[in-house]
Amino acid sequence: MKHHRLLQNVTHLAALATLAAYFFILPAAEAAQSKWVESEGGAVRIVADRPQPDGTIPAILDIRLKPGWKTYWQEPGASGIPPQVTIDPQDGISFSGLRFPAPKAFGEGVAAYTGYDRSVAFPLSLKREKAGDLTLKASVFLGICKDICIPVQADLSLSLPDGLAENPLDKARIEDAASALPEEPSDSFKVIAASFDPAIKRMRLSLLVPQKDETVRAELFLAGPPGYSFGKPENVTAANGQMTAEIPVRVPSKGGALKSGSILLVARAGERSMETPLAFD
Repeated sequence: MKHHRLLQNVTHLAALATLAAYFFILPAAEAAQSKWVESEGGAVRIVADRPQPDGTIPAILDIRLKPGWKTYWQEPGASGIPPQVTIDPQDGISFSGLRFPAPKAFGEGVAAYTGYDRSVAFPLSLKREKAGDLTLKASVFLGICKDICIPVQADLSLSLPDGLAENPLDKARIEDAASALPEEPSDSFKVIAASFDPAIKRMRLSLLVPQKDETVRAELFLAGPPGYSFGKPENVTAANGQMTAEIPVRVPSKGGALKSGSILLVARAGERSMETPLAFD
C-alpha cells in the first residue's frame, strides 16, 4: 500500500514538473524562433539565441526539406536560385551574410546544380547595434526543388527581448550548424597554388588533401563575383596527397582578370571540408 502511494506521489510530482516546464520553458523557446513558412517541398524559419557580450547574435536560417526535395548553395548552377536574406538595419541589427556547409553536386550538363538534398541550416552573421529589446525582421528568398523548382519568399520575424534567457535547444541547433561549416586551411588541407589565365579563361589549382588514400580527389566548389561561373574540373591528377585541377571559367561580357581573393573555394575530401578565398600567384 505504501509502495502504491509512493508511486502515486512520484507520478504526481512528474506531472507537476512537466506542467511547470510547459509554462516556464516553452515561452523562451518560442521567443527565439520565427514561425515556419511552409512551401510544397519544405519549410523555412529563423532560430536565434540571445546576443553575446560582443553584440554577436547567434542565429541560423533553418530549412526543412521533404524527402526528394533539394535546395541550393551560394553558387547554385545555371538554373538554380541562390539563397538570399535581407535584414532591415532600422531594427538595430546589422547583417553581413550567410555561411554555408559544404554542398553536393547534382545532375549533369545543363541540368547540373549545387546544393543540399537534406534539411540544412545556414548560420547568419548578425550583430546588435543598439541596446534594449530587439525584433529581427528578415526577408528570405530561396529555391526548393524536386522535378520543378519552387521559389520561396518568406517574411520572418522573431523577438529578442533584452535579457532573453538562453534556450539550450536553440543553442544546440545553432552550434550544430556552426560545426558543420568547412574548416579553415591547415597544414593537412590547403591550397598550395592558384592561378588564373584570362587569355584562355582557365584556373589552375593545386591542393594538399587529407586522406590516407594518397590518390584521393577532392570535390571542388567555387563561387565568384556576379556573372562569373565555373565549369567542371578537368585534367585532374592526384598523387602523394596532392591534387591538381584545371577549371574553365565563364567570364561575363564586361569581365576580365579575376582579382586575387575574389573567388571562394570549398573543397570536400571524405568527411572533411575546407573553405578559403583563392590568392592567385
